[in-house]
Amino acid sequence: MSVLVIIPARYASTRYPGKPLVALTGAGGEKRSLIERSWRAACGVQGVDRVVVATDDDRIRKAAEAFGAEVVMTSESCANGTERCAEAHAALGGGFDIVVNLQGDAPLTPHWFVESLVKGLRDAPDADIATPVLRCDGATLNALLADRKAGRVGGTTAVFAADKTALYFSKEVVPFTAHSYAQSEPSPVFHHVGVYAYRPAALAAYPSWATGPLEQLEGLEQLRFMENGRAVLCVEVEARGREFWELNNPEDVPKLEAMMAKMGIE
Repeated sequence: MSVLVIIPARYASTRYPGKPLVALTGAGGEKRSLIERSWRAACGVQGVDRVVVATDDDRIRKAAEAFGAEVVMTSESCANGTERCAEAHAALGGGFDIVVNLQGDAPLTPHWFVESLVKGLRDAPDADIATPVLRCDGATLNALLADRKAGRVGGTTAVFAADKTALYFSKEVVPFTAHSYAQSEPSPVFHHVGVYAYRPAALAAYPSWATGPLEQLEGLEQLRFMENGRAVLCVEVEARGREFWELNNPEDVPKLEAMMAKMGIE
């Protein structure tokens, strides 16, 4: 099955304008933009046939082409990354069996997250979309709770059924737990990793659906699939000692740089 990875990137982020071009310093002092680090992460995934950056901004296009990425220009009307991926896939002429959306704000996404995601969708014929979830330990859960207490969104959480079909995604920390967990102790909360694998038919249908109330309230694009009766598969992945965080706010920059230094990521 052929696999296309699309990295959607827009300059006009509501919470963090210009985010794709923010420079992150690696372990060796090398400064690379967020979009370049995300592209490098995508290129490290096994079993991928093609990697492209999809954007509507010439500043991002020029930066991406400068470090060697293939770029597909999309319209400014795309409401989210999934719509941008749908437009980019169509512009490329389709033909791929699985389309992966590796969002450009998660440069620390390990390659095995994406590889597990693709395998999960291949093995689940009833699912239209798959996305990874990572069980939070006490340290990650406390970081999510601290962000919410400060009025920030530090990440998205997911709850799912016994068959791994998603029940809900939220920017709140769900499910509620009154228990306090030690730093390395596993919790019942799952951090949603912002990567998606779609079947092309479901991806192509997505832009034609109206934005539902849950998507509008949460600002989470994957809820549109659920609000239209499409099954979203949650694929549990393991950190394998690797730290993971997304760049959602300016305050996340030093956090990601510290993680890269610790893991020796140049």
